[in-house]
Amino acid sequence: MERSTEIADFLRSRRAAIAPDQAGLPADGRKRRVPGLRRDEVARLAGVSTEYYTRLEQGRAGNPSAEVLDALARALQLDAVEREHLSDLLTRRAPVRRTPASPQRVRSGLYLMLQTLDHIPAFILGRRTDVLATNRLAREVLTDFDAMPATRRNLARYYLLDPAARKQVGDWERIAAETVAMLRLEAGRHPNDRQLADLVGELTLQCPEFTGWWNDHRVLRRTHGAKLYHHPVAGDLEFAYESFQVPGDAEQTLCVYQVEPGSPTADRLRLLASWSAPQPAAD
Repeated sequence: MERSTEIADFLRSRRAAIAPDQAGLPADGRKRRVPGLRRDEVARLAGVSTEYYTRLEQGRAGNPSAEVLDALARALQLDAVEREHLSDLLTRRAPVRRTPASPQRVRSGLYLMLQTLDHIPAFILGRRTDVLATNRLAREVLTDFDAMPATRRNLARYYLLDPAARKQVGDWERIAAETVAMLRLEAGRHPNDRQLADLVGELTLQCPEFTGWWNDHRVLRRTHGAKLYHHPVAGDLEFAYESFQVPGDAEQTLCVYQVEPGSPTADRLRLLASWSAPQPAAD
């Protein structure tokens, strides 16, 4: 999608979501053709001219200053992740040559750490929610990413396109929509990522709900939260997850699923681990 269209759609979606009274503006008696704030109202709240804001929304204003970005974020009531996304969209970068990105590699120490965390699911995500590495319980609780071709190991593709995920992932619509918001954030940061564009195209064609979520222009960075899986053998498994940026590589994320000690999930996970443990070789 053209950068100017991305900018316009994001800003329009955000000003449409704010009623004048939410922004502290008095009623002016004018009939509104669209919901939310008008361009001139956003400009007034941000302390810029309507002409300048219009150029910004049309992608014709060059690189706005940090002060202007902060003023727009306040006027549109953006959270920190939306403010970052706005900066990604409005900051002009030097043209990037369209060459395939080199495959991401997980260093050996991280593989060892995943195996050390053998009592809970843990995995490492890369760009585009690509699944770079998993431990045994992650493969048991989610799906066996290691059995897939390397180019197909992707968390968004699993959540949105695997029929089993719709049955096994608790609150599937919320989790799937949040995953789309993660892709939206990455698309703003890496507008020339051909593999990301191909993934978005695949999801558009094969997931009926994807286009609606994508057009919401919601952005999200996942840090922590809760997950529920309906495992076909172990039953319901409830987790609290934490996500950590890998030291030394900002484009890799370690995801760890925690369980409450003594909980039913802890007991079921322990049984699942014993059932799936590799059997010793016969003498």
